[in-house]
Amino acid sequence: MSVEKVDTLVIGAGQAGVAMSEHLGKRGVPHLVLEKNRIAESWRTARWDSLVANGPAWHDRFPGMTFPGLEDDAFAPKEQVADYFVAYSEMINAPIRTGVEVKSVSRAGDSFRVETSDGVIETKNVVSATGAFQRPVTPALVPAEEGLTQIHSNTYRNPGQMPEGAVLVVGAGSSGTQIADELLRAGRRVYLSIGPHDRPPRRYRGKDFCWWLGVLGIWDLKVPAPNTEHVTIAVSGAYGGNTVDFRRLGNRGMTLLGRAESFKDGVLQIAPDLADNIARGDANQLSLLDRADAYAAENNLDLPEEPEARHKEPDPACVTDPILALNLKEAGITSIIWATGYAVDYSWLKLDALDKKGRPVHERGVSKVPGLFFIGLPWLSRRASSFIWGCWHDADYLAGYIAEHRSDEKTGAATAAS
Repeated sequence: MSVEKVDTLVIGAGQAGVAMSEHLGKRGVPHLVLEKNRIAESWRTARWDSLVANGPAWHDRFPGMTFPGLEDDAFAPKEQVADYFVAYSEMINAPIRTGVEVKSVSRAGDSFRVETSDGVIETKNVVSATGAFQRPVTPALVPAEEGLTQIHSNTYRNPGQMPEGAVLVVGAGSSGTQIADELLRAGRRVYLSIGPHDRPPRRYRGKDFCWWLGVLGIWDLKVPAPNTEHVTIAVSGAYGGNTVDFRRLGNRGMTLLGRAESFKDGVLQIAPDLADNIARGDANQLSLLDRADAYAAENNLDLPEEPEARHKEPDPACVTDPILALNLKEAGITSIIWATGYAVDYSWLKLDALDKKGRPVHERGVSKVPGLFFIGLPWLSRRASSFIWGCWHDADYLAGYIAEHRSDEKTGAATAAS
C-alpha cells in the first residue's frame, strides 16, 4: 500500500480545524485536514434540537465572515453554526477530507506515521484539533438495575424523547440549565442538581456579557484563578438570551438540589450545598457588574444604568428547606440526564505527549513532542481559547510557529548543502 505524504496534517474539522487550515493556508504551509464525520459534525448530531450558540452572532464567529441573515445580537441555531463552518471552509478553499478516521499517530524517524481508515499518511507536523469534548462523562452513581432511563446530555434531543414521569438533570452548567428549562417549559416535572458555577449576566447596561469580558480583559486571562479551572458557566442564548436565574426556575416550579453525592436503596443523597452554590453564582455575577460599572465610569461611557440587574427573587422553598435525600421512585423520577461534561480521549496518540491524567502537555498548544500541536482546548493560551473566536487567534499563533520552523529547517538544509 502506498503512503501519502503531507507536510502538515490537521486532525478534526470543527471550528479549531477550520481556523487552523485558514492560517496555515495564509502562510503557504501545505496541509490536509482529516475529519471522521462531516465538517462541524458535533454541532449537528451531538447537541439537542433547540440549541443556539451561547454567544451573540457578532461574537461567536471568525473575523472573515458574518452569519448570513442574522442580526448581530441574535444567537445562531446549531444547524446555522454548522453551515457557517462549511461555508467558511469553502470560502478559504480548505483542503478538508471528510469521512476519514485517524486510527493512530506514531513516530517514524523524523516524521509521523498516521494510520487512517483510508490508508497511511506520513507527515512532518500533526495538529490535533479534536477539542476537549471527546468522551461524555457519566458518573456511575445510579445503577442500571434501578430501571431508569439514563442518558448523557450529548444524546438528549427534546422533551418528547424522554419517558413519562419526572426528570432529574444532574449538572447546572450551560447545557444542564438549558435542558432543564426546556423540559420545564414543556410541562415536565424537573429536578436540577446544581454544583459550584459562575453565572454572568446575559446583558448589562445594553452590552452582552461577551462584550464586557472583552473590554475588562477577562477573555485574555492566561490562567484560571485557583480552584476555578473546571467551574461550569451557567449562561444561555435560548429564547432570545436571558440571564440564568436559578431562583426564578425554582419559583416557576423546578425543584433545585445540591450536588448529587451517593445513591443507596433507591435514595439519592444530596450535599447540603445548594444555597452556597447559588450564593457563589450571585457573587460571580455581582463582581462582574461591579467591574462593569467601574469601567463605564472610568471611561465615561454613555451606557444606561441598570439597578434591576442586582435584584434577587425570593428563595424558593427548595432552597430554604433543601432536599438532602431524594427517593427517586417516590418523586416519580423515571429518567436522568447527566449534564456532567466530557473528558479528552487521545487513545489514538501513540506518543509521549500526555500527562498522567491523559491530558496534553503543551505551551500555548506547542507539544513537548517536536512537530505535534494541540488546539481548541480550554485555557490553551487564555480563557477564550476554547471559544470560536478564541481558537481562531490560537490557530494564528500555531500556524506562525509551524511556518517559522519550516523556514528554519529549509535554511538549515540549504546551509548544510552549500
